[in-house]
Amino acid sequence: MTSYQSIDTILGYHAHVYFDAATTKQAIELCEATAELFQIKMGRIHERPVGPHPMFSCQLNCNPDQFAKLLPWLTLNRGGLIVFCHPETGNHLADHSKNVIWLGEAQPLKLSIFGEEA
Repeated sequence: MTSYQSIDTILGYHAHVYFDAATTKQAIELCEATAELFQIKMGRIHERPVGPHPMFSCQLNCNPDQFAKLLPWLTLNRGGLIVFCHPETGNHLADHSKNVIWLGEAQPLKLSIFGEEA
């Protein structure tokens, strides 16, 4: 019989809005509006690749209940920007490789920074 993971392992979610120099203003406006509308934490605007992310990005942090509303809203309002979403379970490699949701075209992440935890 197949063994399934419990959603109780999900402590929260990150939604990373990706952008470039031409779409910085659009991304900032989207992130600020999202943070205000959903009362969630908005991280820094990174105008260079940071961590595993191959593009400029801004991180939005939310709990699982907020994510249930955030994901459809971002789907409809991302304005062509790429959004990379993942859960926070404590397994960073799996959270950034196996357990992901892409809005827009998937991008190659620099997963080597996570080592061999999966």
